[in-house]
Amino acid sequence: MLKAKEISKYYGNLHVLKNIDLEVEKGEIVAITGPSGAGKSTLLHILSTLDKPDSGLVQIDNINVHELSEKKLSSFRNLKIGIVFQFHNLLPEFSALENIIMPALIAGKNIQDVKKRAYELAEILHIEERLEHKPSEMSGGEQQRTAVARALINQPLIVFADEPSGNLDSKNAEELHQLFFKLCKELQQTFLIVTHNYQFAQLATKRIEIKDGRIASVHMNEEGKL
Repeated sequence: MLKAKEISKYYGNLHVLKNIDLEVEKGEIVAITGPSGAGKSTLLHILSTLDKPDSGLVQIDNINVHELSEKKLSSFRNLKIGIVFQFHNLLPEFSALENIIMPALIAGKNIQDVKKRAYELAEILHIEERLEHKPSEMSGGEQQRTAVARALINQPLIVFADEPSGNLDSKNAEELHQLFFKLCKELQQTFLIVTHNYQFAQLATKRIEIKDGRIASVHMNEEGKL
């Protein structure tokens, strides 16, 4: 599904990532952990095509994504990649439904098919009663689940999430974590998630710990479920 080889990144003289190698298989939930400043978010941004490495390559579905033109990369990202941030980044003037379907409308998909999938995702994510509400009318947990639905609307190959529960209270964080496992099981969805939540990371299919810009350890969990 995803292969990264010898990823390095500098910010000025600071060597943030140092020859990172990793692979993600279809249907895995991969958690990336490590102390603040270790390079976790930088790595996620590179793997999700939001940033480019100074050296190394990233392949998603056997495509070297950083060799694509900006136009092709933008289209690839929209269709094949889902991204969930710590702060939901929903557009405040649009309803939950409009936020969810926007990536699919940008891709030119049939609006009736898109709405059908949006309703299906909303039911899975327990926000079916909130689709006509704007973000300001929703709880933090509902906003983040809406952001997850938006990331899933185009049936991406992989979803990247950067501290997706970091802005939630413990109850909503736990519910969101359980939903990731549910989506992995029911939709065979692949996730790569940067997290400080040790309990969640322990339950992931694979936990990759980063220290000082390098992979310090890799821990496997064959069950990969709550």
